[in-house]
Amino acid sequence: MSAKKNSNNNDNGQFEAEDSKNLERILREASTAEKTVIVTMMNQAYADLNSTFDVFLEGFQVGDGTEKLLRHVLVVCLDERAYSHCVEVFPHRCFLLRTTGIDFSGERLFTVGDYLEMMWRRTEFLGSLLKLGYNFLFTDMDTVWLRDPFPRLIPDVDFQIACDRFNGNSSDTRNYADGGFKFVVANHRTIEFYKYWYVSRLRYPGNNEQDVINKIKGNKYLNKIGLKMRFLDTTHVGNFCQRNWDIIKVCVMHGNCCIGQDNKMKDLRQVLDDWTAYFSNGDRAREFRQPMNCWRSLRRQYNKERG
Repeated sequence: MSAKKNSNNNDNGQFEAEDSKNLERILREASTAEKTVIVTMMNQAYADLNSTFDVFLEGFQVGDGTEKLLRHVLVVCLDERAYSHCVEVFPHRCFLLRTTGIDFSGERLFTVGDYLEMMWRRTEFLGSLLKLGYNFLFTDMDTVWLRDPFPRLIPDVDFQIACDRFNGNSSDTRNYADGGFKFVVANHRTIEFYKYWYVSRLRYPGNNEQDVINKIKGNKYLNKIGLKMRFLDTTHVGNFCQRNWDIIKVCVMHGNCCIGQDNKMKDLRQVLDDWTAYFSNGDRAREFRQPMNCWRSLRRQYNKERG
């Protein structure tokens, strides 16, 4: 696991003093020698028993060389119940991100107001980690890690992000960015980019952070600040928007292109079952089955919208 080490002036004004001390302690304990942390977020809906958090942790435990990465994971909890569950099963790596006046506890759809607030709060928080001098690999919790993805990251890049479908050119901004998996190096360029990204929400009201980054990723301002952005190959950073996967090469699998937690959980567990058959039980002919629960959920939503 490697990234350029960078030191910046601490900027933790968005946190209460006690929370700030707790966050900095966790970051010190969780980070690598290069000041890199793996960050994920959850609310109550993800924390329930046998839900997303359990599958997320299980992926690290059954993956090839991934269990050692758990010591570098920071779990950011968006409500009290999520935090309580986190400290029970994953102590010393849980941080409660307090947001006054907003309920982040339930399952959210993309267009719900509180969901948008939650996504932008996430962007703001990740920007604060850069100001504290920490590089991060952010991963949505509905992702299973089957191999260490760090060797597959592109060297000497400020900001690299997954995409729903990869066109073969990592520099091409026509790749559709997927905000659920990204690696960011802490430096003045990424700090400025995160400020620009966050402020851009005002230009595009009603859009989540993924929509907005796809609107601004080709802006001349990013060239002006010298940001080097790349898109990750779906061969290694896979997702449910794809039609096929190579089990020999996939490092992580993101359960996106899906509606409903139950559908997502069934298909993520199917990924783990297929992986276990391949990796642990020696079934070298095994491939990943298609996430039919998720695909059917999209089809139902499409038919509903068409009336």
